[in-house]
Amino acid sequence: MIASTQTNHPIAGVKNGKDQSPVEIACYKLKEAGLRITQPRVAILAALIKAGHPTSIDALHSELGPKSCDIVTVYRCMAAFESIGLVRRAFLINGTSLYEINLGDPNRYHVVCKETNQVQELDAASADELRRAVQLVEDSLRAQGFSDVGHIVEFFVKSPTVSRTHAEVSVPAVPVS
Repeated sequence: MIASTQTNHPIAGVKNGKDQSPVEIACYKLKEAGLRITQPRVAILAALIKAGHPTSIDALHSELGPKSCDIVTVYRCMAAFESIGLVRRAFLINGTSLYEINLGDPNRYHVVCKETNQVQELDAASADELRRAVQLVEDSLRAQGFSDVGHIVEFFVKSPTVSRTHAEVSVPAVPVS
């Protein structure tokens, strides 16, 4: 007999409210979208929320441990979560996909170091200005008849701290004898 991974978790039928945890809100969004609330999905959501920053599928799978679910399940869940807007995708300079939870907060924009792949959030003032500009473009596209409009914005930089570190470590040239 194969055991079901569907859970009878008490939050499965709970309405969205202010006193719910992020995992409960995420599970409510799954239910709203017609997706089952399974133990692997809940574990993946909890790990993604715990990370608190854009995370790769490999990192999520490592956080979950091999006994929780296989990596194919993580890929499938992330695709399902992204299709219903529960996660947002970000990218590293090499094209690696990173995922972060989307519980209705405004889009977060990231600055990715080209050398270290360190991801940090864009400062609040710049992010607000970018949100306004993106909203104008999205509104214009909708006015032209486009639907299901979305966007991805990432900034790839050379971090000033990385540049300083490299300068401090540089080896002086050896004189030719």
